[in-house]
Amino acid sequence: MPTVYDVTTWSVPGNPGATPASDIGLVINSIIADIKSQQTNQASKPGAVIYIPPGDYSLKTRVNVDVSYLTIRGSGHGFTSSSIRYNAGNTSSWFEINPGGSRIRVENTDGRSEAFRVFRGGDPRLSSIVFENFCLDGVGFTGNQNSYRNGKTGILVDSANDAFRVQGMGMVYLERGLVVRDADALSVSGNFLAECGSCVELIGSGQATKVTDNLLGAGYVGFSIYAENHWGLLVAGNNIFPRGKSMVHFKATSRSSITANRFHAFYPGMIVCEGTCNENLITGNHFLRQVEPFIPLKPYNNGLDDLFGLVHVRGNGNSVMSNHFSYDVPSSAVSPAGRAPTIVLVASGQDNFIATNNTIASIPVKAVVLDASTIRTKVLDSATASQFEPLTTNHTFRPTP
Repeated sequence: MPTVYDVTTWSVPGNPGATPASDIGLVINSIIADIKSQQTNQASKPGAVIYIPPGDYSLKTRVNVDVSYLTIRGSGHGFTSSSIRYNAGNTSSWFEINPGGSRIRVENTDGRSEAFRVFRGGDPRLSSIVFENFCLDGVGFTGNQNSYRNGKTGILVDSANDAFRVQGMGMVYLERGLVVRDADALSVSGNFLAECGSCVELIGSGQATKVTDNLLGAGYVGFSIYAENHWGLLVAGNNIFPRGKSMVHFKATSRSSITANRFHAFYPGMIVCEGTCNENLITGNHFLRQVEPFIPLKPYNNGLDDLFGLVHVRGNGNSVMSNHFSYDVPSSAVSPAGRAPTIVLVASGQDNFIATNNTIASIPVKAVVLDASTIRTKVLDSATASQFEPLTTNHTFRPTP
């Protein structure tokens, strides 16, 4: 029973002319069909490894993954900036212009939008599937090369799952990079996902997942990290750079941690808690807010003004502690004009705790603002008296000396 497959040596039954160069999706689907035909013993299904050597491959047929314990592995995430290339003009003197490594060009001609869809109904849920160390390249955006739109998704996990890993991957110029539904103990680590409309989306619900040690940068149309209805989520050790409309966006997500990340953004709303987000910990992060310097992308933003806050909190019992905020925006770029920008806005909820945060700003700011609806917020050593704007008296405040 074979358990290790190489896409470059596999012959598709009934279609010997099929090659991974012309359609790697067709080849991988054929390999998965062979795994299922070989591993029929309910008590012994070890899974398999599908290896993608370094090379240039076209994917025209979506890969459908419906077996557990499958690892799809390449030898090189191959990321390079397509945005720089598309906006550079003449590149005839460049050494290379496209991503490399184990590169899959997402060029679906089957009417599907995803390169990989992971889905299985029935019990048990799929477990221990790994995507590792290859590149998914959306090739180009539609309308213009700065639109972040092409309808393409790299990996869609579309049914409940357990113990999945996405590690060492490269994704570029996809409208949606990684989308995972109903994750349990998912690990997203060590990836380079950038110049995608959205990078990581955790949808449906989930628990005990971690998004750690990644380099991420979404477009102004989407999120670098998005999570809904999650608890026990760890977002740590990531370097998240522009230009996502938010760096981390929680929706109805609770008892989760955002810690030890470096965030760099051109817009407000770097961390957003939407809906009711309870008992989350946001600590030990470095935030840098600047203005867009790249001329082709200056016309675009996320639609939020500077009163929204770099950190926007809704919910109860959240802690925003020991973060460093660097606000380097000229007063002429602040919206609304003439207003002091907000660093942390507690927009709703009760018993939120804001403590020992440090703000360094090039202009006067409101380091902490409390909405009139908030109750029993504690603000300690996170703002001077002039930097604190409570629209309610139901709070405790100790100013930064």
